[in-house]
Amino acid sequence: MTAAPRPWALLAELTHGCPLHCPYCSNPLELVRRSRELSTAEWTEVMRQAGEFGVVHTHLSGGEPLLRGDLAEIVTAAESAGIYTQLVTSGVGLDGARLTALTAAGLRSVQLSVQHADPAAADRIAGHRAFAAKERAAALVRAAGLPLGLNVVLHRDNLDALDALIRRGVDWGADRIELANTQFYGWALRNRDALLPTRDQLARARETVQRWRDRLGGATDLVWVVPDYFDGVAKPCMGGWGAVSLTVAPDGTALPCPAAASLPDLDPPNVRDHSLEWIWDHSGAFNRYRGEGWMREPCRTCSRRAEDFGGCRCQAYALTGDAARTDPACALSPDHGVIRALTDTGHPAAAATPAPTGGYAYRKPGGG
Repeated sequence: MTAAPRPWALLAELTHGCPLHCPYCSNPLELVRRSRELSTAEWTEVMRQAGEFGVVHTHLSGGEPLLRGDLAEIVTAAESAGIYTQLVTSGVGLDGARLTALTAAGLRSVQLSVQHADPAAADRIAGHRAFAAKERAAALVRAAGLPLGLNVVLHRDNLDALDALIRRGVDWGADRIELANTQFYGWALRNRDALLPTRDQLARARETVQRWRDRLGGATDLVWVVPDYFDGVAKPCMGGWGAVSLTVAPDGTALPCPAAASLPDLDPPNVRDHSLEWIWDHSGAFNRYRGEGWMREPCRTCSRRAEDFGGCRCQAYALTGDAARTDPACALSPDHGVIRALTDTGHPAAAATPAPTGGYAYRKPGGG
């Protein structure tokens, strides 16, 4: 096998434990128990290898990474390896003393999740009273002088509050606001009827984003992550399968993208058994959908194949049962009708009213 270009990013999923119960949770359906998580020494070794391998940026994520009592030690390991660290957090459990310790260990930035601009609505979506903690966390991060990013997962229940959400982020002093439309696989697929937006909602949201971009003039970076179901265009999966980033799950399972755990017969390797270099270059899981050799028609001869890489493998599997098929989000896919049936006016899931309060299948992680 020809060695692939080296990755620059690592998603370190330190734990699947989380105080929130979000209906769009992106973690796998089968969560890793706390007893199976990598130890401090094992994460230190992962960071050492990642730095030597060329990784320059890591998201310390979960679940909620603040549940790891050794988080500062893991930050130190990344910093020692020359890797820029960003904490991806709900804000629950972040106090002044904890942030001071993390900053001293080398933490460089914080990304905070926000579910809604209205505190009651935010807590309802999260399934936990967390909004006040998020507001406190944002203030602490800004007072510490760290860059602050907000991540807002958008869906039918909060798209109409987008103006207020952006205003909230600006008021909190966010440097970057990522407006990420829900991707429907994993747990989010179970809640699709409650989360799927309407075309009118998305059109209004795009206009709102543009108004704010014009108003802010770049002072705050607004990132609009386009929805998969509505434009008839498949978006690139992680810059290509196994191309720029790798994910290490809490138990050491290594994946080409965070959602790839859902794919059958992938047989992903584990950092407890193999080096990151071997995993990246030689494992079947990381080579499965690299390049174009795996593609079928219409992808094989499509002029966009080097731009969208056939779309999302996890979405193709979720909607067709075959990860090698063209992503149904693409209008050229023979399975595009699956998506059109969901987004066309008149389908129950595309009703012109917001999702009702409640009605979610909340994520309730078990103990470990």
